Amino acid sequence: MLKQYLETGKIVGTHGVKGMVRVQPWSDSGEFLTEFKHFYLDSNGEKRLEALKIQPHGGVVLMALKGIETIEEAEKLRNKVLFINRDDAKLPEGRYFIDDLIGCLVYDADSGKTYGTVSDISKTGANDVWHITDSGKEYLLPAIDEVVISVAPENGKVVIRPMKGIFDDED
Repeated sequence: MLKQYLETGKIVGTHGVKGMVRVQPWSDSGEFLTEFKHFYLDSNGEKRLEALKIQPHGGVVLMALKGIETIEEAEKLRNKVLFINRDDAKLPEGRYFIDDLIGCLVYDADSGKTYGTVSDISKTGANDVWHITDSGKEYLLPAIDEVVISVAPENGKVVIRPMKGIFDDED
């Protein structure tokens, strides 16, 4: 089952003296966070924050939050993880949340063989690399169009056509 509230970043510090916070975004870019008005401090959506201003700034995002008006109030939020509501997000076709991919079973497009599950995703400069785990072994799979055939996180399924040499039993 897909999670309703997804981790999207972490408050890593303050900015200025008027209560702004610095957020390390856990997305492809800080611009993604500018699409949201509400953030949450828990995975149940119970502790809601309202963003008044969101601005990418280098590798972080500066955020002004309603009710947080001093550096002391902002400092209390340091190291808190921010969540977004899935219903507020608009992803382009073919883009997925990492949380949705973790745990998906990975199948071969031609044979139907199961390779394992997606256990982690690494961000590299060129493309993401999916960590596929099976019986304690880990394989690294480039997340490129030639390899990833279809993704259905709502069904917990990924279909691939692996490059030769990724899995031990290939020629």
